[in-house]
Amino acid sequence: MPSAGAASPVYVSDVPGISEEMLSVDYWADRLASDRLRMGDRQIQAFNARNLARGEFLHDLQALGETMPGERVRELLDGVSSPASSARFYRDGREVREADYGRMQASVQRDRIPELVELQWGLVVERASMRSYPTRESIFKTPTDLDLDRLQETGVFPGQQVVLLHESADGEWWFALNYHYAAWLPKSAVAVGKRTQVEQWLAKVPRLVVTGAQVRTNFNPVDARTSERVLDMGVSLPLLSAAEVGHNVKGQNPFASHIVSLPVRDGAGRLAFEPTLIARSRDVATGYLEYRPSLVLEQAFKFLGERYGWGHDFNGRDCTGFVGEVYKSFGILMPRNSGQQGRSAFAPTQFFEPGEERKRRQALDSLNVGDLIYIPGHVMMYIGHADGEPYVIHDVTGLSYFNADNEFYRGTLSGVSVTPLEPLQLGRERSFVDSIYAIKTIQPVMP
Repeated sequence: MPSAGAASPVYVSDVPGISEEMLSVDYWADRLASDRLRMGDRQIQAFNARNLARGEFLHDLQALGETMPGERVRELLDGVSSPASSARFYRDGREVREADYGRMQASVQRDRIPELVELQWGLVVERASMRSYPTRESIFKTPTDLDLDRLQETGVFPGQQVVLLHESADGEWWFALNYHYAAWLPKSAVAVGKRTQVEQWLAKVPRLVVTGAQVRTNFNPVDARTSERVLDMGVSLPLLSAAEVGHNVKGQNPFASHIVSLPVRDGAGRLAFEPTLIARSRDVATGYLEYRPSLVLEQAFKFLGERYGWGHDFNGRDCTGFVGEVYKSFGILMPRNSGQQGRSAFAPTQFFEPGEERKRRQALDSLNVGDLIYIPGHVMMYIGHADGEPYVIHDVTGLSYFNADNEFYRGTLSGVSVTPLEPLQLGRERSFVDSIYAIKTIQPVMP
């Protein structure tokens, strides 16, 4: 047993330019020159409405009719359910063959999509994965890199609206569309309801918003459908009053908890709602957070150290999942993938061409906290300067740089990390800074 007053272990890291104090949100919040409100509720609603209306990488589900042309459904399907252009491997090292892809292609029954698809509506009832094909099998780029399941697309969360377009050959999966993605979703994760039922629930106010990285609903010994459900940052659920539930929710007095209306599946998989408790001690808020720099930092640092999860795998998130969930806690919606975010016009953007080093350097000197920095396949969030150098927080796998002896060091991060931007390398020949192709400030695009 350590003696009282024993010295703390010396902090050691292979991440260049990092001290232990930099892992505290207060270190960066104290450097803020201004903490002004960047957008109010109405501005954020208009920001989202504009991007949804553009229809580039976001889908306005409320604007859909009751049917969708089969050609459009096949286009969405082909966007995810297609064989890879390079070799893939199963977990046991066996290469994925043409026959394996043939089996997966048969499971999507593309030829069964009618010329006019009648839309069905649903709400997600549990954290789940959207997949390239209707299967839980995993395939990988190499036999040794088992962290990135290449059939994993993204995650969905309780209360998220989905439009159901098609089903798998085995009847166990929906091909579903959410506000920024289309892929395969297990039917067990969705409750199917009437469109009016879904939209009325989505419109209910006031709402409780999850502001922690994750919270869980209270344990419920009576109904497993509402017991300890995982709710990720940005999940929004309607609030109920104690009077509405008779001061008793499945045997617990709700006075020390928030009461929310949680979507669940009935015995036939249809949509129902159950009063559910979330303890007041959990990291939640009534309504979305105010969009200001200090809170952007606070929200981002709530994920610090979380394990990287490609497409929301490993009960975590990837680089775009990370920034997307942070901004979702303010009510701001974003495209799903880094290329879609970086190359689209959903927010004010500075674009950079190869060779524009001076322009990049000038941009890095005038960043705003919360700005998103894009390199091929990755996005980072700017958090401030220290000793004249820009620092970022990002959900990242690798770590490469030239050390003090000019030797190329290759390590790993595989989690939400604070790093300096300048030293990091994509490879021996190219730095992160030289690879920046876009920087975005999340505020309205001026007309």
